[in-house]
Amino acid sequence: MVKDAQDRPFEGRFVGNEHRFAVRVYFEDTDLTGVVYHANYLRFMERARSDMLRVAGINQRDAQEGGEGYYAVADLAIRYRRPAKLEDDLLVVSHVKEIRAASCVIHQRVMRGGEVVAEADVTAAFLSPDGRPRRQPRGWIEIFERLKGNPDQS
Repeated sequence: MVKDAQDRPFEGRFVGNEHRFAVRVYFEDTDLTGVVYHANYLRFMERARSDMLRVAGINQRDAQEGGEGYYAVADLAIRYRRPAKLEDDLLVVSHVKEIRAASCVIHQRVMRGGEVVAEADVTAAFLSPDGRPRRQPRGWIEIFERLKGNPDQS
């Protein structure tokens, strides 16, 4: 475990009910033209969602190791708006859009400055250890309910 807080990985932060997660585009994220490869936007969004849950107080590892269950992407709709390029500083902005008994929908925007580069609606289903849909833990639903709402309110 890292003891010095300055040496810990970046987790992002909440501003109102939006989670903000900064990403820099590295060479490994791009194709031969220097543009971010389309699948890498999903990696950026996955990291942002995982850290959003962590910062909000949802411990996915404990739930999985305790036999309670885990999240899996059940549906994904992504729209690519503009290309991101090598060394761009991006911001993944995430907010809870919808809460269901066994899933939640998270809207994510990948921003470069004030410009939307890509955006997606991601449905994360909570599954039992045998892979069947299961109700999310009540405490987690309460966290999502606090985070849900108009993302522009602070």
